[in-house]
Amino acid sequence: MSGVVKPDKSRYVYLYLPSTEDKKRWEKLATEARVPLSKFVIEIVENALMEESEFKPRAEMIKELGSLRDEVRTLRDDIKLKNVVIDKYESELKRYRSATFLEGGFEGARGYNQELVELLKRKTVIDSYRILEELGIDPREADLVKAVSYQLDNLEAYGLVESTPRGWRWKG
Repeated sequence: MSGVVKPDKSRYVYLYLPSTEDKKRWEKLATEARVPLSKFVIEIVENALMEESEFKPRAEMIKELGSLRDEVRTLRDDIKLKNVVIDKYESELKRYRSATFLEGGFEGARGYNQELVELLKRKTVIDSYRILEELGIDPREADLVKAVSYQLDNLEAYGLVESTPRGWRWKG
């Protein structure tokens, strides 16, 4: 009788499953794995603990979630600010590119807005308001609207576009 290991009661864990069916399902899985139910449960729990080595108590997870939310809020605010700056720079760039069409007595080559030319080529007919919208120009920005209008007039003078009752049409 010396080969029999006497169970150590201090190592027991009593587990109450939600239903008899759950216990039967676990026993079946353990049988299929060819191990006793206790060894099966131990392996499953140990594997889960290994996968989740960063196991944290609920309070710690709530604290971390709060700090992550604060970080997301800060990053969103930062993005909003950067978008405002980008919009301002894009507006200034549009003004800069339009300057040659707004200056009186300009001599030399003018660079036409490539977006405008591509837009006109892409659409069959497009009205002036839609052109401004597609180019991201606010109709209240008089200088930019005037620059687009001058470009359209010049393109029409060169025979590249024509003004129709429904809008502008590329003739190319």
